[in-house]
Amino acid sequence: MGYYEGMEDRTLTRLKRIKGQVEGIIRMYGECRECSEVVTQVAAVRAALGAVGKELLTDEAVACVRNQKPVKMEKLLHKLFDIS
Repeated sequence: MGYYEGMEDRTLTRLKRIKGQVEGIIRMYGECRECSEVVTQVAAVRAALGAVGKELLTDEAVACVRNQKPVKMEKLLHKLFDIS
């Protein structure tokens, strides 16, 4: 298993799906598809990447709590919730 034990398969599956979406956007752009269609797909990819990022940060925060790493936990919470 990788760094994110237990999450690896699900996360990799999601990232590969996103990769496929990006490849589709490249094809659409090359085919001069309607701008609104391309933008819709770009928005979907952005949302999917945001969800993966949030999931990774959340899982890491849970791991910090389990492993009692308060300093790392505080940094993750700042990233997760955009705390300044």
